[in-house]
Amino acid sequence: MVESKQTCLRLEISGADPIFVKGTWHSSRFDISVTDGSSSWICNATDEEVAERAAQWDQPVSEYLQLAEQYLGFQQPDSVYGFSDALEGSKRLSWTFDKEGTKLEWRWKCKPSHDSKKITLGILDFLMQANIRLSEEVVSKTRSFEKMKSEAEKCLTQGEKICKEKMEFENETYANFLSVLNAKKAKLRALRDKEDSGRAVEEEESTDKAESFDSGRSDNEQSEEEASKKATSSKARGRKRAARS
Repeated sequence: MVESKQTCLRLEISGADPIFVKGTWHSSRFDISVTDGSSSWICNATDEEVAERAAQWDQPVSEYLQLAEQYLGFQQPDSVYGFSDALEGSKRLSWTFDKEGTKLEWRWKCKPSHDSKKITLGILDFLMQANIRLSEEVVSKTRSFEKMKSEAEKCLTQGEKICKEKMEFENETYANFLSVLNAKKAKLRALRDKEDSGRAVEEEESTDKAESFDSGRSDNEQSEEEASKKATSSKARGRKRAARS
């Protein structure tokens, strides 16, 4: 068995007081109750009436009912609604809609209710139940939101903690890296200084040896020069003695 669906609309009509329209939607028909607070009207559309109206508009019954529920379940801003007088105390409920660029109007006749109090109380009871369900839904969604908010705050706190720990780890790792790097630099610097010092000693020793060699050679040359001068002088004196004889 297909379940029916109920809607209730506070309908604002231009130039008139608002009315309440309660609809009960079945698979092939619908029932409408209307009240202005003091009087009430009803429209019980049968299967045959709905099928006939749908055929007039070249629509399937399901599409016709869906469109009617759309306009009587929620007030459509682009539609012009009416609730005008008809014969024998009846009212004509109407609304307009656009189809393929053409503005069309649907009308249904609502007869006076034999028990306006019952109809009005039924609509008020439906509104109260709907309000209770709405309140419960709001409370439920508020609790869900608060729970989600709490979970989000926990996730945010945990994320901040992880981020902080990550930064501390990165800083510590970088500090250790710098320490190792500086130690290696210091070791390389010491090795380079040691190497430079050894090279300087070698160069100094090499310079001393060169200077010693140069000094020794100069002394030998000086001795040979003096010997040569003595020999030359001796020869000269010998020749002088020979000449005198």
